[in-house]
Amino acid sequence: MTDTATPLAWPLADGRQELFFSLPGHVPEPVVDRRPLPPRTDQQSEIRYDRQTGQWVIVAALRQDRTYKPPADQCPLCPGPTGTLSEIPAASYDVVVFENRFPSLSGAATADVALPSLDGTDFVTAPGHGRCEVICFSSDHRASFAQLPPAQARLVVDAWRHRTADLMSRPGIEQVFCFENRGEEIGVTLTHPHGQIYGYPYLTPRTAQMLQQADAYAERHGRNMFTDLLADEVVDGSRVIARTEHFTAFVPFAARWPVEVHIYPNRFAHNLTELDSIELDGLAEIYLDVLGRFDRLYPTPLPYISALHQYRDVPTQREGYFHIELMSVRRSANKLKFLAGSESAMDAFISDVTPESVALRLREA
Repeated sequence: MTDTATPLAWPLADGRQELFFSLPGHVPEPVVDRRPLPPRTDQQSEIRYDRQTGQWVIVAALRQDRTYKPPADQCPLCPGPTGTLSEIPAASYDVVVFENRFPSLSGAATADVALPSLDGTDFVTAPGHGRCEVICFSSDHRASFAQLPPAQARLVVDAWRHRTADLMSRPGIEQVFCFENRGEEIGVTLTHPHGQIYGYPYLTPRTAQMLQQADAYAERHGRNMFTDLLADEVVDGSRVIARTEHFTAFVPFAARWPVEVHIYPNRFAHNLTELDSIELDGLAEIYLDVLGRFDRLYPTPLPYISALHQYRDVPTQREGYFHIELMSVRRSANKLKFLAGSESAMDAFISDVTPESVALRLREA
């Protein structure tokens, strides 16, 4: 199976570009997008600097108007063969990526954008430079990622890799984040199987924190923190739920969420673009394995967030080790973990279950 997907580019009515990724032998046949969409403007949001935390906050008021839980027959991610209703003007598709119509960040093209100086004491704002994309995993409205055939899952991985390479090459993009929110309990407003891809103009707080820890670890020990963490989990074994030649999936020692699984490649890589074809096959395989366990853990499918942690091959991110973190707020078959006072206000997580017990149940699932 090839590790390179060459998509078909197609224009939408408001000038956004759509990319059709197709399985071998499938030829996409999009039609003209005939929707009367308003013209696009590049800068539709701003970022504001929080002096209390040293973090950037995105302010995107236009997202208040985004599509919210439409009926299935009005889903904007289903195929739209007439070109009058859907974001995807075609009778069918395999995997599609397009720029979000209601983006948190936008305008990332060719012009470099530098963040403003933070030396002063004034309120600091900047344009919400970046890019937000939607990735549709299947044309089947009732499907889920766990139900995708292996070739389809691998095509999604190819699309993630393609978009990572493209966005990382754009000026002003500091971090590329591919993710999926699944389930209304997570806050999903469109039930069609899809994810999102963000290109941020700064390092997100969690990424910056992990890199700070990894840099300090490397200075003290002369080794990569993530590599040692993976090796220690494998030796301990009590939290490992799946291991192949190329990947390992485990519940982390200090898991913050009721169900949390990390997937690591068995060799160091900064991001998807540094994995070879066989490793990409292996990633799709173990990812489907873990999501299948999620769906078998309880009588109903597990709501989850899937987060691809990727890093640029630059000195400031040299210790970053590509991995996927999956997490769920469901703490039992009919109870949710709400991020209330300690978690939301203090970022101090309290776990209701032991990581070892969760790993055992996932191994048995």
